[in-house]
Amino acid sequence: MSSSALVSAFLLVSSASLVAAQGGSTIATLMRDSVFPPVGLASTETVQINVLNTAASPAGGTAASCTGTITFSNAKGATIGTATPFAVASGQVFSASLPYNSSGTTTGRAEIVGSIQSTTTFPPKAPCSLVFSLETFDTSSGVTHIYLGNGAASGAPQISLGHN
Repeated sequence: MSSSALVSAFLLVSSASLVAAQGGSTIATLMRDSVFPPVGLASTETVQINVLNTAASPAGGTAASCTGTITFSNAKGATIGTATPFAVASGQVFSASLPYNSSGTTTGRAEIVGSIQSTTTFPPKAPCSLVFSLETFDTSSGVTHIYLGNGAASGAPQISLGHN
């Protein structure tokens, strides 16, 4: 498999939709759903999604803030547990984890799909620029096995496998 095909195989799928807002000065709300490719989770692993708000807070303006939820689903598309809400200010990181023993699987390996649902109003009330990643790691040692993320500088996906 060529390197460009490999990168394409790991690209993050994103979709956005506009939802009309009620009252106030908000014209619309943009709901963006960013879905990671499925990853295998073994009985000794945890999967984690991290979000970082890289937007700077303007002087004298509304402080930067990103809001949304993080969701994990199984191979059949069913949500595992409940969606985890987040709100991150400028420079803050929020993480949501799913250890194997919470995956609902006892077969030795689970296919997990992670997703981020973020919400932005128009006109924007607060600056928001999310950088995010999904990783799997050994639950006991913390050693990372898989890392998938969108790059902070270029927006290009970053892929790393088998870190020790």
